[in-house]
Order: sequence, then structure tokens, then C-alpha cells
Amino acid sequence: MTVSGITRIAARTTPTAIEPSVKNFSGHRTGISILAACLILGLEACAPLAPERSAYEAIDVPAAWSVTDVSASSGTSTLAQWWLRFDDPLLADLVAQSLRTNTTVQSAQGALRQARALRDVAAAALFPQLGISAAAQRNKSGDNKAVNQFSAGLDASWELDIFGVNRSALGASEATARASAASLGDIQVSIAAEVALNYILLRSAQARLAIARNNLASQQETLQITQWRLQAGLVTSLETEQARASMEQTSALLPALQTSIEQTAHALAVLTGQPPAALSTLLAPASPVPQAADDLALSLPAETLRQRPDVRAAEHRVTAASARVSQAQAARLPRFTLGGSLGLNALALSSLTNGASVVSALLASVSLPIFDGGAARAQVRAEQAALDQAILAYQANVLLALQEVEDALVALRGDRERLASLQNAAEAAGNASLLARQRYSSGLVDFQVVLETQRTQLSTQDSMASAGADLSADHVRLYKALGGGWQPEASDSTSLPPDNTARTTRP
Repeated sequence: MTVSGITRIAARTTPTAIEPSVKNFSGHRTGISILAACLILGLEACAPLAPERSAYEAIDVPAAWSVTDVSASSGTSTLAQWWLRFDDPLLADLVAQSLRTNTTVQSAQGALRQARALRDVAAAALFPQLGISAAAQRNKSGDNKAVNQFSAGLDASWELDIFGVNRSALGASEATARASAASLGDIQVSIAAEVALNYILLRSAQARLAIARNNLASQQETLQITQWRLQAGLVTSLETEQARASMEQTSALLPALQTSIEQTAHALAVLTGQPPAALSTLLAPASPVPQAADDLALSLPAETLRQRPDVRAAEHRVTAASARVSQAQAARLPRFTLGGSLGLNALALSSLTNGASVVSALLASVSLPIFDGGAARAQVRAEQAALDQAILAYQANVLLALQEVEDALVALRGDRERLASLQNAAEAAGNASLLARQRYSSGLVDFQVVLETQRTQLSTQDSMASAGADLSADHVRLYKALGGGWQPEASDSTSLPPDNTARTTRP
């Protein structure tokens, strides 16, 4: 058992406590000698054990990304406000508002404040504790006259953190606070990316809706021509019904696209901390899908890991877990406390400042864990297991970060090539559809040619709009994977190595 804070009264009943009075200190020499002998034996029995770690391998980070033809150059590039690269003021406003008012961001800010407050609580344990007390008592026995007694006192205590229990607790709290700050950054990065992706999805749905409406108007004209030719006896009802079926299929796309637009607007409003319909009027006018500039210089893999908040948070959690192992080990060792009190006792309240008796005491105590059924050793093993889990979580974060960047680069390269081909296909399909309608009006081609070219035109134009949106979304995912949208605080140092290889280290 251990005793951290010992009051003057409790110390008198503690077997391992020493309460020397200034007047009779010499009478306790024998007890002090016995206690010193016990202390020496306890120090030998409670020597700290070396942490028993689970084996883990270092993670070798590649010196460069596998996809090198996406960016023209390599190097560091600020991504603190990457959404400004899309040159869309409304998108920038929505992201900025979400970072201020999003409920998840505000919750993470509250968690950070809590972590910092708990760090301050742990820091306070390193300092002496000082308190004042006052009491009034009235005693009466039988027929004797009642007697009053008043007292006031000043108590002080200080735990000597010889083996670092409190310092380790403070180190764990400090690392936890830094992990919380990095987690806040990770949430900010995710929220900014989610706003941008939803905004791109909304603009893409609006563009696809405009394409569907244009194709619907063209198919309605074709149906009108078919009906005129039917009245003239040039075609049968088969062509007319085929034209009507094609037109209705295109018309069926409009409600689905409109639903997507409205639901995405609802999602954007909630992301910015507003009711779902709050942005419907603001987002109703159609705008082009925002496109990011292609002048991004990719950072090296090791530098990317330094600027990703989730990797920072995982690293700080390893540090906190390591400090808790040290704290658990130190808790098995003796703990020392110094204390004292100075008080005044008087029979009348007015006598406290004049004629009161002065009572003083000094206290030096030590608590030594002797037998706890193995609880302390088990606690060390538990904290060691938590440290091993934190190391593995850090490794997983590093690997996931590398994968996300590589995936974003591959998607960016593929969607660029896909968009270029679809742009050519959409242009050719538009020309083919126009020529087919003209020749059909003149009776030079069969109606099946018109239907086929119209379907191809709608499909290629819709695919081109989707590919353009996918390209913009790829940029957003790349910015997120690179850790954009977050800047670490000056005090948030990282222990990642300065070279191109990030390794987990033994804290």
C-alpha cells in the first residue's frame, strides 16, 4: 500500500510514518533506524523492471513516391489552406465556416481543453500543497459549564518525487494533450475534405442535370420530327414509340439528379453546423465544378508523415504509453512525503490573535509497498501491453498514410487520362448526333442511327462531367493524404527522423 497525501492526524496512526516533534525528536532514533533498514531492503526488492516489449520492426519509408508523372517537381508546398487552390469563393467560405462551427470540430476542441486541464492537474502534483483550516467546538459534560474551543491552522505537505511517479504522470498527460491537439487537426483535415467533396458532388450533379436537360430537349425535337414523318406516312409507329421511350428514359434521370443535389446541399449545411435547408437558396444557382491548379509540388514521403496530424497523434500516444509504463514501475517503489502544520488554539474567538497557544508539528513519512497480491507487477504488464498496442497503431497509421497518398496519385493520373479521352469522345458524339438528326430529317438515314447517336451523346457527356468531378475529388483526397489543412503548434515537436526513413523508436 502507498500513501501520497498524509494529514497530521492520519500520520500519527500510519505504521510507516515518522512524526518527529521539535522537542522530542531524539526519542525516535530507534524507530528511524528500523525504518531505514526496511527502506534499504525495500529498495532492493522493488528495483524497476525493464519493459518487456513485444517485438516490432521498423517501418522503412520510401525515398520517393511511385507515381512521378503527376507533379512537375518535388519539395515542400504549403497546404494550410489548400481549398483556395480551387479558386471558388463559395467553397472557401463553406470550408472556413465548417472549421468554426462544425459540431465534431467543436467537440474535439472541448476534448483538447480537457486534456490540457488534466495536464495541469498532473503538473500540480509536483508542487507543495498548502491549506488553511479553522474549527469551533463547544463541549458540555454533565452539570459542568460549557467550554468553547477555537482553532485555526496552516497545513503544508510535499511529496518528494524521487522515483518519478508524478513526473511520469505529467509526461503522459503532456503527450496525451499533444495527441489530442493532433487529433483535432486530423478532424479539421477530414471536415475540410468532406466539405470540398460534397461541394464538388453538388456541382457535378448540377452539371449532369444540365446535360440531361439539354439531351432531353434534343430528344423531344427528334420525337416531334418522328411524329411529323408518321403523319406523312414516311415512318411507322415503331419509330415514334422508340423516340418516346428514349425521351422518357432521359426524363427519368432528372428527378434522381435533383434529389442528389438537394441531399448534398443538406449535407453541406450540417457540416457547417446549420439546419439541413439553410444553404438551399445559396447553392441553388448552378456553377462549374471547381478545378484545382496543377502546380502542387509533392513533399517527400518522410516529410508527409511529419505533417499528417493522425501520424503525429499516434506518435504522441506512443510517448504517453511509454510514460505510463515508467509511472507503473515507479509506483512499486517507496514514496516520501514532507509535511507540517502550524496552528492556534484558544478558548475564546477573540483570543486567537492574543494569548492563544501555538501548536506546531513537522512530518516526514515514507510508504513502502510490501505485499499487494501482484497488483503492481500486473499494472506494469498492462501498461506495457498498452505501449505495444500504441506502437502497432503508429505503424498502421504510417502504412495507411503512405497508401492514401499513393492511391490518390494513381487515381489522379488515371482520371486525367480518362477525362482527356472522354472530352474527345463527347465532342465526336455531339457532332455525330447533330449529323444523324439532320440526315434523318432529310430521310437519308434510319431512325436507329439517330437513337444510337443520341444515347452515345448523353452517355459520353455525362461521363465527361463525372470524370471532371472525379479529377477535382482526386485533388481533394491528395491534399488530405498529404496532411493539408492543418498546421502543428510550435510546441508540438515530432520525433520522426530527419532522413527519408521513419522508424518507430523505443520511447
